[in-house]
Amino acid sequence: MVTPVSQPKIFRLPDVGEGLTEAEIVKWHVQPGDTVEINQTIVEIETAKAIVELPCPFEGVVSELMVTEGETVDVGKPIISVDAEGEGGVATPVSEPPAQAAAIKEEGVPRVEEPGMVSPEEPPKRQPVLVGYGVKESTTRRRPRKAAANGAPPPPQAAAPAPPAPRPQPVDNGLPLAKPPVRKMAKDLGIDLATITGSGPQGSITRDDVLAAQSGAEAPVQAGPREERVPVKGVRKATAAAMSGSAFTAPHVTEFLQVDVTRTMETVKRLRELPEFADVKVSPLLLVARALLTAVARNPQVNSSWADGPSGAEIVVKRYVNLGIAAATDRGLIVPKVKDAQDLDLPGLARAINALTEKARAGKASPADLSDGTITITNVGVFGVDTGTPILTPGEAAILAFGQIRDMPWVHEGELAIRKVTTLSLSFDHRIVDGELGSRVLRDVGDMLEDPIRMLAWS
Repeated sequence: MVTPVSQPKIFRLPDVGEGLTEAEIVKWHVQPGDTVEINQTIVEIETAKAIVELPCPFEGVVSELMVTEGETVDVGKPIISVDAEGEGGVATPVSEPPAQAAAIKEEGVPRVEEPGMVSPEEPPKRQPVLVGYGVKESTTRRRPRKAAANGAPPPPQAAAPAPPAPRPQPVDNGLPLAKPPVRKMAKDLGIDLATITGSGPQGSITRDDVLAAQSGAEAPVQAGPREERVPVKGVRKATAAAMSGSAFTAPHVTEFLQVDVTRTMETVKRLRELPEFADVKVSPLLLVARALLTAVARNPQVNSSWADGPSGAEIVVKRYVNLGIAAATDRGLIVPKVKDAQDLDLPGLARAINALTEKARAGKASPADLSDGTITITNVGVFGVDTGTPILTPGEAAILAFGQIRDMPWVHEGELAIRKVTTLSLSFDHRIVDGELGSRVLRDVGDMLEDPIRMLAWS
C-alpha cells in the first residue's frame, strides 16, 4: 500500500528498558538532508544501564535533529523529524505483518523484529544492535587560509608579540614574598627575587621558582583548573540512586569468613586442562558462583525480595536464580545477570559468565541482561582487595563479596603451612535473612570452596 505523507513524521524517544525515564544522546548517525530507511540506526543513546542504538521506524529524508549530542532527554520527547516524502517523492511502500503494522502505526514507537525474521516483500535489513561504549572520536580541522583576490599567496602572519613583563610581586616589608631558606638560596645563586614570578601561596616565591630562574626556564605554571566537575549521569547516576536507596531502605548486615581455597585453586587448574573448558576462561569465580548456587538451593530464602503491598509486607522467595556478576567498566559498575543459572552445568555457567562480563565491559549489555537479578557476586579480589562490605542490589536479599587469594600461614591438618587463603563477606537484608540463615549460607559457601567435592553432594 502506498501512502502519501504531507507532514514530517516525528520520532519520540522510546522506553528501551524497563521503566526508563530518560537517556542521553551520545551520537547521531544521520544529519538533516540524509535519506534514512526503516530500521536504519540513526542515533546512539546512553540509558542508566547500557548504550543502545535506536532504529528509525520510518523512511524518508531527515528534516531536523531536535536534540543535540550530550543532551539528556525524557522518554516521549521528540528527537528527530523525517520528511517521508523526501525530495518530492512519496513514501516507499513497506509490507508489514498486521501485528507489526499496528506496533509501528503510532509515531515514535520503533519497529521490533524477532532475530532472523524478514518480511517476504522486504530484503533483509541490518538489525539494531547494542554498541560499545567509548570516547567519542573527533577530529579538528584548521580553516584554510583565504587566497588574495589576485590569486597571490596570503601575506605572512605578523610575528607573535613578545611575552608580557612579569607582573609585580607581592611584597613583605618591601621585599618579595619568600621564606628565609628561599631567600638564602637566591642570594647564594646570585638571583634577584624581584625578577621572579612566584607560584606559591599568595604569589610567594618557592624553591622551585628559584631553580627554574637559575636554569633559564619559566617558573612552573599550573596547566589547568585546580578542580574538575564531572556530571553525574548514565550508569553513575543510576548506581548512585540505587545504592542510596538500598543503603537507607534495607537494613544491611555483613558477615566475614576466611577460607583456605588451596583445593579450589587446584581444581581450577585441573578444569583448565579438560576439553569441556578448552574454549572458555576458567577462574576461581566460577567455583564461587557454583558454590553460591548450591547454597541457595539448600537455603532458598536467601534468594528472596521484600515486597510491600496493599495487604501488607511479603517475602517473595524466588525458585530460580538470576545470578548477578558485578563487572567494573569505563561507565561504572555494571551487573549483568546469568538468567536461570541454577539450570546450567559447570561448562555452561563458565560460558555464560564470560559472555556477559565481556559484553558489559564492551558496553554491549542490553537492558534485559542487566535486569531481574535475584542474588549477586562481586569479585573485589581482582583489585587486590581482601574484603569489603558490599551494598545490596535493590530488590535482592544478599550479595557475596569474594576477596583476593593470597599465600598465608594456615594451620592445615594440625601443622602450620603456607596455603591459598581468601576472605568472603556476605551482606544481607536483615528483614529477610536473620543471622542464623546468613551465617549458614556463608559457612556453606566456604566449606565448598575449602573442599570443592562437596558441591557434588547436592544434586
